[in-house]
Amino acid sequence: MRGLLNIFSLGMDQLAAQIARNGIDASVYNHSVAETVVGAILQKYRAGDRGPYILVGHSLGADAVMLMAQQLNAQGVPVALVVPFDGTESYAAPANVGCVVNLTQRKYAYVQAGLGFHGKLSNVDVSSDTTIGHVTIDKSPRLQAMALKEILQAAHGQSCRPGANAPAVARAKQSAPKEIAPQDNRSKENAIKDGATMDSATGDSAPREALPANNAAPDKNLSPAKTASSDKSEKIVPSAKTASPAKGAAKRVAPPTPANSATTPAKSASPEKSATATARTEPPIF
Repeated sequence: MRGLLNIFSLGMDQLAAQIARNGIDASVYNHSVAETVVGAILQKYRAGDRGPYILVGHSLGADAVMLMAQQLNAQGVPVALVVPFDGTESYAAPANVGCVVNLTQRKYAYVQAGLGFHGKLSNVDVSSDTTIGHVTIDKSPRLQAMALKEILQAAHGQSCRPGANAPAVARAKQSAPKEIAPQDNRSKENAIKDGATMDSATGDSAPREALPANNAAPDKNLSPAKTASSDKSEKIVPSAKTASPAKGAAKRVAPPTPANSATTPAKSASPEKSATATARTEPPIF
């Protein structure tokens, strides 16, 4: 989304061209048509296009993308990523947003976490860089590269997955939308409560390994000399051989018969084996 009069935010056009070179559709609008764009996104989402939706804007366009995210939140539409370039006010990130990367030179324009927001929020303050001003921040090669990296990662499902129905991969140019399986976005605290361990590198939770249900010692009795130990912990080695149900079954003794009659021992039936169950992107909006 461009800012005032479409003349101070041409960095949005530069960024959109870089995104398109990476195979992802990108459209550029003026901030004054933000509500129309929200309506178009809502219509596509309800028609089955799950995005992901990525919003980027400069100046008044930066303000617009934060307001657009809030409007889409009210309609239940997830937004993967919002990247404001030097907005003019401070806004709250709504619950439907996966990530916010706020590039600003104004401390009063920091983005805050809103009600229900559990995503990733970064306020990148560049006020110490004297080469960057309000009308140049969107054209900074360094900041464009930072924004492009975040956009591509979000578009390809490597980060910023908001909500249970968030798409995992962006729709490529002129391709049909794909329905993506829901993702589990439980917070780290919930993962810990549920008995999960957290991967320090990725931040993903993984279930703890369950302990064996039966820790009983083997059936054979140990002699007192083997079981008694004062200093060392007892080490139990299970018997190498276990009797199969067929061999362990007792044979039935036939009653006495005349000398000339032949007897045939009854064959023990083998146990029955148990069966094992075998078990779009609407183009990123600028």
